[in-house]
Amino acid sequence: MFIHNKILKKHKNKITTNIYHKMINYMKNKAYIALFISVLSVSFAAIFIVTISDFVHPLTISFYRLFFTAVLLLPFVFLHKKTRQDLFNISKKNLIIIAGIGIILALHFAFWVTSLDYTSVASSVLLVTAHPVLVAPVAHFLFKEHLSFSNIFGIVISLFGVAILVAGNYGLGPMTLEGNILAILGGIAAGLYILGGRRIRKNISIGAYAFLVYFIAAIILFFLCLIFSADLINLPKRDYFIIFIMAIISGIFGHTFYNWSLKYIRASTASVALLGEPLGSSILAIIIPWIQQIPSNFTIFGGAIILFGIYFTARTKKNQ
Repeated sequence: MFIHNKILKKHKNKITTNIYHKMINYMKNKAYIALFISVLSVSFAAIFIVTISDFVHPLTISFYRLFFTAVLLLPFVFLHKKTRQDLFNISKKNLIIIAGIGIILALHFAFWVTSLDYTSVASSVLLVTAHPVLVAPVAHFLFKEHLSFSNIFGIVISLFGVAILVAGNYGLGPMTLEGNILAILGGIAAGLYILGGRRIRKNISIGAYAFLVYFIAAIILFFLCLIFSADLINLPKRDYFIIFIMAIISGIFGHTFYNWSLKYIRASTASVALLGEPLGSSILAIIIPWIQQIPSNFTIFGGAIILFGIYFTARTKKNQ
């Protein structure tokens, strides 16, 4: 009887383990689908921004995008029991971390949206999505995600591509240089945002996390608007509508889906997936009649090197 029970227990443990692994694989597959949708959605963000009236301040655009996204999540937060519980039971430590992530997200949007006033869609989005160069080495130390020789090679190549794009683009005009630097700063903030999300998403549901981060970022941007005298009212109704649609597509289906996927996939993998954004945004900027921004040779050449380098930066052992 004892031997029979031991065999039965071992069999049950094996079944439980198989079920667990199947569930993990199922969630990972869903995460990759969500990641694909998120990349497609964020590709439209730059297009929405350059479509908005020229006189609307970048900080105003950033504030309303995050404010509208937080408002859209509000019904889900209060109607979903687990999300509501996570929100009310969040620890002080996690709240401080989330507040820091919210501040970083606010800075990301402030830098990046402003960069689109001074440089092209292609240059801005290429530079802002170069964050795997930061994410990969930091994830190596924080999350013990292996950093191989090819990863280091990718970082060096990416930095070379950034140098070509920034130094050569449009003859290094002061306006374009400022836009490229702002995009790089936005990319650094994006990298820190991804790393922070990767850490905290293991302890809190996506609804509670996303709502708090967007809400805190919106508050920071609101005060930045006041400090820099960015008009928050008297915008054309058309611009409010465009930002609202951007909040749905690039906010909910973009950033929120992306944050959900971070719980199930590697930080470096999630980061490199966003390589699809500059490609999608650049193609849209070329074909949309009222934009029609043709990338310069430096953007194409430097951008290709950046993408090549980022691919190697985020390669995993499985890829090699």
